[in-house]
Amino acid sequence: MALRKPRLIMIDVDGTLVDSVPDLAWCVDAMLQKMDMPARGENAVRDWVGNGVERLVKRALVNALDGEPNALQLKQALPLFMSLYADNHAERSILYPGVKEGIEYLKSSGYRIGSVTNKAEAFTIPLLKAMGLYDDFEIIISGDTLTRNKPDPMPLLHAAEVLGENPEHCMMLGDSKSDVQA
Repeated sequence: MALRKPRLIMIDVDGTLVDSVPDLAWCVDAMLQKMDMPARGENAVRDWVGNGVERLVKRALVNALDGEPNALQLKQALPLFMSLYADNHAERSILYPGVKEGIEYLKSSGYRIGSVTNKAEAFTIPLLKAMGLYDDFEIIISGDTLTRNKPDPMPLLHAAEVLGENPEHCMMLGDSKSDVQA
């Protein structure tokens, strides 16, 4: 079977283009400090990312990949984390090596580029702007743009439809199981 050259390449943000764990870890530790709990550190947070902010906060509170924190604790922690992350979403995050050059190569080769991420738009847009990537994308679909997000295919199908591309001529680049499943 011959592989077809895609016309539209949709790219995930966190873990694919941007290493955002340093900011997430800083916010987790600052949140925990404000709650008189011990810091977890960047290595732990790196293992916990990939399933959204609420799941990350839960993991930080229980200091494990699985488990549920006290409901009152979560009610206190989640808005605290969101407030911290609103001011610290691009302070320590960095582009992975070769990202800018890779995107420029794709664009100069005639590919259309979009971004599909599960990160909330309130954090996606400022992060892409801070990283100098915002203007590289024809479309940006964030985790709260639609009623469903990855691993559901809805965001990818929506991006293809908005840009007038047949889904069979599209490709998703990402770093997670959710990207593959979508």
